[in-house]
Amino acid sequence: MAVTAASTAQAVEAAFRIESARIIAVVARIVRDVGIAEEIAQDALVAALEQWPASGVPDRPGAWLTATARNRAVDLVRRREAYGRKLAEVGRSLEDAPPPPDPADPDDIDDDLLRLIFTACHPVLATEARIALTLRLMGGLTTQEIARAFLATEPAVAQRIVRAKRTLAKASVPYEVPYGADRDARLASVLEVVYLVFNEGYSATAGDDLVRPALCEDALRLARLLTALMPKEPEVHGLCALLEFQASRTATRTGPDGEPVLLAEQNRARWNRMLIRRGVEALHRAGTGPYSVQAAIAGCHATAVRYEDTDWAAIATLYGALARLTPSPVVELNRAVAVSMAEGPAAALPLVDALAEEPALRAYHLLPSVRGDLLERLGRGSEARAEFERAASLTLNARERDLLLGRAAALGEISP
Repeated sequence: MAVTAASTAQAVEAAFRIESARIIAVVARIVRDVGIAEEIAQDALVAALEQWPASGVPDRPGAWLTATARNRAVDLVRRREAYGRKLAEVGRSLEDAPPPPDPADPDDIDDDLLRLIFTACHPVLATEARIALTLRLMGGLTTQEIARAFLATEPAVAQRIVRAKRTLAKASVPYEVPYGADRDARLASVLEVVYLVFNEGYSATAGDDLVRPALCEDALRLARLLTALMPKEPEVHGLCALLEFQASRTATRTGPDGEPVLLAEQNRARWNRMLIRRGVEALHRAGTGPYSVQAAIAGCHATAVRYEDTDWAAIATLYGALARLTPSPVVELNRAVAVSMAEGPAAALPLVDALAEEPALRAYHLLPSVRGDLLERLGRGSEARAEFERAASLTLNARERDLLLGRAAALGEISP
């Protein structure tokens, strides 16, 4: 088949999409600035678009892009006066020292990727900035794709990314993998970003879609990358196990028209058994931290052949353990749901009622939703209807709102 300009452009785009994080990571090690590193990576992309139509696609396109970007980074360090002091300190070593290892060196790449993800998720950045920058640098998403995923405007996301890069530069955040006491806090920030990205894809907070699979896939890919980069960190495996289990049933959480399908009604034959197996394997390497406990809970659901086989008593116990690790009204609400399934709705209703005055739950639609479910199971239909209506008024997701209003309607005439 003849090589066309279009096919070459597609090859360039595909190679860059796959290798962009590694390219930026290698370049950032040289220039010590993720913003400049991304610009140089884009320059390498342009160079490929200009040269490959004439020279052909290289046998190792990723290595070509990385080498081109690395060489431009070295030229920049040599050229810019801003690096004069640094060059003076290291003597003329940049001219005489051997070039950085070949990009195919897996150990070197791993170190560079770790540096990049710890930098993109640095706690000096606001949560939204960390998420956007990580998806941009590590996920290879365009600004338009990030904006679409989070229902934001493209200019707003672009500004968020620009400000994040400036903040990192202004704070002189070192481009390094943290060790010692700082590592736990920094790792927690990294895991939080991946977790939040997955959650937004798994259960969108707003918009017309309940699930955004692309975000789930990006988060799962990052989680798997982290397990490869940090195989001795139990919580990394715990997070990966959690996401594998949750992702295994993504396809069954919505019906043909995008409507939500409750857990009890999902077709478990369609759950992804490969992801469940991966989750079980990751759980064996997990520890006893919050993500690992959540993974164990998700594993109870994922490995139950039928809804009726779910070990709700074990889930309630695990939520109790999670509440001790990370005390939270949301965790207590989830524990109440498990108690209702293990011991009945009458045992759980006082637990839910005790959460009614929690400030963090006042605008949380799942509190009245859970209470409505318990009241319905206790035969208190009119009270349940009111709770479902209240929950519908609080959610920003159109699909969840329709589900809640449908449950209210099934219990009688909806109040005006």
